[in-house]
Amino acid sequence: MPSSEDFIEVLCPCCQTKLKIDLETQTVLTHKVPEKAPVIHDLAAEVARIKGEGSRLEQAFQKSFEAHKSQSTVLNKKFDELLKQAKESGDGAPPPRDFDL
Repeated sequence: MPSSEDFIEVLCPCCQTKLKIDLETQTVLTHKVPEKAPVIHDLAAEVARIKGEGSRLEQAFQKSFEAHKSQSTVLNKKFDELLKQAKESGDGAPPPRDFDL
């Protein structure tokens, strides 16, 4: 009959499983996985939450879609403003390239 010095008990830091390890053979003799709490406590409440999440996602999508539709207008206005600023600065000549030096 093995004595208590023939094995050790270790608690896994990741999953909190208790392992009983034989010192002589260095193998796991037994393991005990802790019981996990149920993921969903109230099915009706979870269904209501999921339905509400769907409408929230739809609203976020519509907002993103509207922003995307107006993005080309915003970019065109920014381009026109920067082009206007470039023409007003009057430099005219492009800066010299490294290759030309």
